[in-house]
Amino acid sequence: MEFLVIVALALLAVPAVLSCAYLLVLTLLSARLPVPAQSSRRLRFAVIVPAHNEESGIERTVGSLRTLAWDADRLRIYVVADNCTDQTAERAAAAGAQVLVRQNADLRGKGYALAHAFEACLAEGWADALVVVDADAVVSANLLEAYAARIEQGECAVQAHYGILNPMESWRTRLISVAKGAFHIVRSRARERLGVSCGIRGNGWCVTAELLRKVPYQSFSLTEDLEYGIIIGRSGFRVAYADEAHANADMVTSAVIARKQRQRWEAGRMDLVRRFALDTLGRGIRARDRVQLDLALDLMVLPLSYVVINVLALLVCGVALSWWMPGFVLTAWIGLACLFALLVHVLRGWQLSGTGIHGLTALLYVPAYLVWKVVIMMGRKTSEWVRTEREVS
Repeated sequence: MEFLVIVALALLAVPAVLSCAYLLVLTLLSARLPVPAQSSRRLRFAVIVPAHNEESGIERTVGSLRTLAWDADRLRIYVVADNCTDQTAERAAAAGAQVLVRQNADLRGKGYALAHAFEACLAEGWADALVVVDADAVVSANLLEAYAARIEQGECAVQAHYGILNPMESWRTRLISVAKGAFHIVRSRARERLGVSCGIRGNGWCVTAELLRKVPYQSFSLTEDLEYGIIIGRSGFRVAYADEAHANADMVTSAVIARKQRQRWEAGRMDLVRRFALDTLGRGIRARDRVQLDLALDLMVLPLSYVVINVLALLVCGVALSWWMPGFVLTAWIGLACLFALLVHVLRGWQLSGTGIHGLTALLYVPAYLVWKVVIMMGRKTSEWVRTEREVS
């Protein structure tokens, strides 16, 4: 019986300790990054906006892109009106974008829209680099400068900060903002400092045309952005992080819409874990490649809410067992150490989120959020792409 208890505790402790140690190291390396020297401003950029029935917000996004601090003759804005049944194409054109209309009822999703646009841009041969911005995003004016400065230093893929436009709209958006502070800023800064890949986050990323020819875009999973970032790393390249620029998008406040969105993300991520984690880890070990090693570790560290559940389960079991069997008190201390590491990580994310006292009080909703995530874990998993519904204010 005691042997079975030890095995069960080990199954709880090993992932908790490894995950928390990894997150703590990244937290300690999350100081602000230096900004590179100004570019020569010679690069030509094609900014691609994949859009499916985005008539309500596409003009705002195109308008934001038209304010980018870059010479107009070195910038082209493309909106991919993908299987649209509304006025997305017309409104994008009226706002000043070039529109690529795509109709394919069988091959649907953001990945196919991007592949269509990439193919068209590469065939045209005009752009030096291609940028992806979501159809509900607003970008900082220095976005292209941040990419260009790094490309001229030898980088071939860059991810800008992906933040939230409406962090104060509800407790859910405040909590997500804190989580993004931890996941996007803390992790990305640390990984940039370590010289590994920060990965692709789906919104506000850039690749050179040369890299796109070497590593063709063929990512059509539920989390196509994360998948392509992994493929780039496995192909011998990394994604740099531009800390000083951002592409921010709205986050949903509705629990129903958020549940559908989260189910899609979770299903997509778990599919990538099964497909890539162990193989990428093995490749990284054999090649002594720190980029692939880190990508594998990042995949194996589950979303923060799952890590919290894991640590709490370890702590509760450790305390309960040590009450009857003092020999297990070490388990409780390990659980407490993991909880402390998580707390440091989350508080650093809160600090960088800029949400102030409102973000801190949103952490009081964490227990309810964890219960919500457990319900999602037990719910029906989606296997196909479904567009996130936009909320109309």
